[in-house]
Order: sequence, then C-alpha cells, then structure tokens
Amino acid sequence: MSSISITMSPFFVLIILSLLSLSSSTSLDSKSTYIVHIKHQNKPDIYSTHHEWYTATLSSLSTIGSNSNPLLYTYTSSYNGFAASLTPQQVDELIKYDSVIGIYQDTLYQLHTTRTPEFLGLQTHSGLPIGLVNETLNKRLHNIIIGVLDTGVWPESKSFDDTGMPDIPKRWRGECESGKDFASSLCNKKLIGARSFSKGSYMAMRKKNDKGSAIVSNSPRDTEGHGTHTASTAAGSHVANASFYGYASGIARGMAPQARVATYKVCWEKGCFSSDILAGMESAIEDGVHVLSLSIGGLSGPYFQDAIAIGAFAAMKRGIFVSCSAGNSGPEPKSVANVAPWITTVGAGTLDRDFPAYAVLGNKDRYTGVSLYSGKGIGSEPVGLVYNKGVKSNQSSSICTPGSLDSKLVRGKVVVCDRGVNARVEKGVVVKKAGGVGMILANTAQNGEESVADRHVLPAVAVGEITGDKIREYVGSDPNPTVVLSFGGTVLNVKPAPVVAAFSSRGPNNLTPQILKPDVIGPGVNILAGWTGAVGPSTLPTDTGKSPFNIVSGTSMSCPHISGLAALIKAAHPKWSPSAIKSALMTTSYTVDNTNTTLRDSSVGAISTPWAHGAGHVDPQKALSPGLVYDASPNDYITFLCSLNYSLEHIQTIAQNPNVNCYRKFSDPGQLNYPSFSILFGSKNMVVRYRRTLTNVGDANSVYNVAVDGPSVVSISVKPSKLVFRKVHEKKRYTVTFVSKKGVAINDAFGSINWINSQHQVRSPIAFTWSK
Repeated sequence: MSSISITMSPFFVLIILSLLSLSSSTSLDSKSTYIVHIKHQNKPDIYSTHHEWYTATLSSLSTIGSNSNPLLYTYTSSYNGFAASLTPQQVDELIKYDSVIGIYQDTLYQLHTTRTPEFLGLQTHSGLPIGLVNETLNKRLHNIIIGVLDTGVWPESKSFDDTGMPDIPKRWRGECESGKDFASSLCNKKLIGARSFSKGSYMAMRKKNDKGSAIVSNSPRDTEGHGTHTASTAAGSHVANASFYGYASGIARGMAPQARVATYKVCWEKGCFSSDILAGMESAIEDGVHVLSLSIGGLSGPYFQDAIAIGAFAAMKRGIFVSCSAGNSGPEPKSVANVAPWITTVGAGTLDRDFPAYAVLGNKDRYTGVSLYSGKGIGSEPVGLVYNKGVKSNQSSSICTPGSLDSKLVRGKVVVCDRGVNARVEKGVVVKKAGGVGMILANTAQNGEESVADRHVLPAVAVGEITGDKIREYVGSDPNPTVVLSFGGTVLNVKPAPVVAAFSSRGPNNLTPQILKPDVIGPGVNILAGWTGAVGPSTLPTDTGKSPFNIVSGTSMSCPHISGLAALIKAAHPKWSPSAIKSALMTTSYTVDNTNTTLRDSSVGAISTPWAHGAGHVDPQKALSPGLVYDASPNDYITFLCSLNYSLEHIQTIAQNPNVNCYRKFSDPGQLNYPSFSILFGSKNMVVRYRRTLTNVGDANSVYNVAVDGPSVVSISVKPSKLVFRKVHEKKRYTVTFVSKKGVAINDAFGSINWINSQHQVRSPIAFTWSK
C-alpha cells in the first residue's frame, strides 16, 4: 500500500510532549503512533523552530505528563507536521486545535521482495552504454547521489568499494551515523551516507508488548540483506569473480557503478512504518540526493494518506527522481502499488539468464525447471516420487506447510509440493525434516509459468504450472512413480526474454484509473547483487550459510535498476526534470522480446498487456536520447490533484503549499501531460479527448510524424499529425481524440501513439476500458 525535516505548530509540539509524558499516567498499550498534519505557516513567532512549537503544543495537552515528550519526528521537507505517540484521548484533544489539519495513524508498509548490465546493453567498464562513454559524463556520474530507503546496508560488501572514486560531491550534506556494529568510518567515497529511522517501528513493537529487541540497537547496518541487495543493484561498484555458490558467475556491478550511494534504514523486522519512511525521505531530501529508490509499498488509499506519495511529491518539487516498486501481488488485477503520477512505478521481468534443473520421470519424460541448489545431488538412480493430497493437522500436505507431511510416506523419496501459502525454500525444509531426499516445487494457476530459482536445503527443482500438472498426473496414475533430479548450472541467452513476472503487480490503477500504471518493467527475476553477512541467503533460521551475493526476485529488484538508470540519465542531462527522465524511460521502452515477438506474461503464458508491462521494458541506450519528452511541472501535478475531488486542505497537504487554491484544474485527471494514456469509456462517455505537449530534447529542425495503432472498435485521430521543431527545447502540442463504437462487448483493449522520425520513436501506450 510513501530524510525529511518537518516543521510543526506549537501546539503540535505540545501534543507530542504530552503524549510522551502520558507514559507515566496512561497505559502504554493504549498509545499508537500518529502522523499529525499541521498548518505549517501558523507557527507563532515566539517559537524559533517548528520543532519547538510542536513540543510546546504536545505538552499543552491535558493528559501529557510533565516528564514526558511523545514527539517522535518533526517533518519540514517531506511533510508539514510531526509524528507522535498518542492515546485516542490525546488525538481527540489535538484534532480540535485550529492549526491541525488532520491526524493519521501510522501505516505499515512492506518490502517488495550480473547478468543485468549486459542484458540492458550496459557493457562497458564504466557501466555506461556503448558509444556514450566520455570523460565529461563519467565525471558527472561521480556527482550523482542515489538514496535508497530500505533495510540498511552491509558496508563491508565489495559492492561499495570506493577505489578510484574522487572526493565526495560538495552537494552532499548528509552523514554516516554510528550505531551498534556500525562505525561512521565504514562509509567511504562510494557509500557516502548511512542513517537509520526506527521510532515508529519501535513504538509499534512496544504497543504489542514486544520488547523491541530487533531495533533496540538502532543502527544503519543491514541484518536482512534486502537493503544491501537493492543499493548494490542501483549503483554497486565492479566486483570481479562474483557468484552465488557458483551460479551467475562473472562481474557484478550496479546500473550506475560510478554514482554515490546513501542508505536510509526505515524497514525493520516487522516492516516499514510510514512515520519512519517520511523521516527517511526528509533526511534524503535535505542531504542532497538526486534519485530516491524505494522498494516498499502497501497502501492503496488516497494520496493525502500515503506517506510515500507525499514524500515523493516533496522530492519531485526539488528535482529528485523517485522510483518505487509496483508490488508483488500479481497477477491479480488492480494490485499495482505506488501509483502517484509523480512516482515512476516499476514492474518486473525476466533476464535472458537461467539456472536450469531437470526432472526425469520413471516413464522417461524429461522436464526442465530451475534451481540454485549447490549441494550433493540424489544420484543417477531413480528415487520414489510422492504427491500427497491428504490432510494432516488440518494442513494440506500438497503445499508442504510445516507439520503437514507424514514421514512414513515421504522418507527417502522426492516430494511434489504445490507453490503457495508458505515460503518456497521453507517447503524444502519441511520435506527434509520429514525424511524426504528431494523436492519438485510445482506452480499452480496463481504463478503460471513463472520460474523463480532458489537455493534450497535439499535437491529441488521448481517447475511451471503446465509441467507441474503433468508431473502430478504421472504420480497419480503410476503405481510406482520415480524421478531423477539433476542440475545444469548457469545458461545465458535464454529465449524468450524478457517475460513479465507473474508476481509483478498489475493495473488498472485502482486509485486514479486515468493514469496507466505500472510505468515500465525492468529486470526483477533471479537478480544477483550484494548481500548481508548477518544472515544466510534464504533468511531462514536454519540457513547458516553465508554468501557475499544473493540471487533474489521481486519488484524490489527491478525498482533499483530503474533508479540506477535514472542516475545515468541525470548525469547525461543534469537539467532534466524527474518527469522528463521518466518520459525518456517510458517512450523508449520496448514491447518485443529477443525472439522479436510481443512480450509475454508468465502468469498466463500469453501476450502481455500494458496493465502488466506499462510502456514496456526499459532500454537505457535509447532512453539517453529519446528525441522528445512529455514534461510536467509541480504545478501540473497540483492541477491534476485539483481534479480528484480532494478537499483543498488535502491537496495542500500533498503540495506542502498553503497557497494552493485550485483555480486551475483539469476536467479529467487524464489531461495530465503523461507519457501514456488510459481511456475510460462509459455509456454516456463515448468520446475522450486529451491534449499533450512534447518538448524537443533532440536536434533542431526535427520533424516527427505520428503513427497510431488501436483496436477496431475505437477510432483514434491525432491533430496535427506532423510536429516540426525548429529549436532545441521547443514545445509543440497535439490533440488526440478517441471515439468508441456503440455496443462494444469487450472490457479492455490496447494500442499506442508513436511519434517517429529517422532517429527516434517516441511511443506512448494506450489502455482502453469500457464500463458496463
């Protein structure tokens, strides 16, 4: 289902203080963390800072003790307000203050969890696309800072080696915090900053009678691996001879290996709380980052209640590009997260690299799956194969949940386990504990033909739904089913690729359907990157192995790919806005795979659509020279917000501007100058007309002609059909009209508008939806 300094009104401060003091007079269990939105401009002159004002405001609450201060965070850059630990009674009292606009309970977000550079065409030592390496661009990339909000960082990882890096950019205003097992000296010219924010998480754990042991020792150190993986994916240094237990061996590097990294630990054992996320975004903004990467999500409510959306708006206003993961709730429709139009929302696709493993059945049928198993195999002799549809302790043994398997039936055999409910690697642990010697992890309809490789605790092969059904049928029909498992290492140039991952969250956009989401897809399946030294690759307690790298899948992995690519574009075009960078990534994306066939969706094994892949799969080389861009300013996004029927105060909350008046608003949110189209037809709305503006970032005297593709049930007209740009940065408008035929029997369809000349294709996807 969004680090920033925050200024708050005096009575906000008093509220926070009174909440803290309440610990002496009120049960801790009755307290919760709240984010309080304040009329920032109302600060009385008697207070020198908003922090002082908020503290005084909280202390004025009748139920706040004299020795208590409930104020957790003061926000000024990412939000206008503060976070405090309050009782319901204190909230009721505080909401009556004139300076308080709204009070929102802290929200829990969740993480969305090196062949990649070659697959994307980033094949040079610098990480820059072939033909674009020059001294000036290299120097510019050294000045780009990527901020990563996640689980922290393992600074000893070779991915953060600073050999050859010049001095830290003067723009940088952040710091490297010390903490448990983390000295500030661990940062360097590559990893230039590391901070942690845990107050929201700590208060939530205390409320649940948890002692907060996981975060008592507040530290930027990554003990889970996720943050190290995402940070090194975005901008990891070159590491030779990298591999994961021999798999995916080669040189590991991030998308922008010359860029700087700053990490903000906002996610802890239980997840990521909005109060901590806002504090992390506040710091990142003030520290001077150019790009923000958040592989976090969870909220599907309005933008004014979404911490990520609000913080991202503040970042965008300051020219900071924000990339967020789309979520791992696919292939469920309308599951995409982080859909604010000022955020670049990233789905996941596969690479052309795989880790094949094989299952040969007793009937000689041979099936191919994937695996990262690196231990001793089961040999070349057939082993008994079992698939249990029975139930033990009210748990389905076909899913291999803990305690569900009968050791008498599985001992010495390979077990077929249906994917779902519990973690994939945990299923292997269950099989092993029951005496099984191997596992076939078989997809169901939910995951289709998606192949996700794991380092299992016993010989195991993961297969798609079609293969899984054939194996299940064989086990059920053969009186003595057997199997031989074997492993094929690493294979490159796999076809087709990319394929949209089944787990990648899908559109339509459930919050603002006139904005097509996700925006793009990037590599997010079986990604090799740096890892923590604190836990094993599977993160299971039984996994005692340690690896400096791990292979992980999720939109959490695709998001930092786009963050790193945005850094490359920012280095090449320092004056481009976040919207221009997003447009470049979207309009140059491709929608055909390496077999020159339309992208496919692994969940259904059929053709993918923009609901799954957005504008398409990113193409870094083309994105650096898109020809034209669809740009949008902060005021354009405010005009968009004014078209959503939000209250003026809610819009001012997001915009952090008390002077917003909504005198200008779009008649339709889809009027925003966005690089894609989402057209909604209804019985009384059969004609939709939008205007778009293109900015020439290519050569002077460029001429573009339009090419339109669409379903037969919709007529599409573009006027003018030719755009002539005499100057660089010149803007030209066009109007596109969509007319639906009557009696359309389908629910959705797709098309595109493509502005073309001899050098560029500026393509915008179109999604059509008919409401019945």
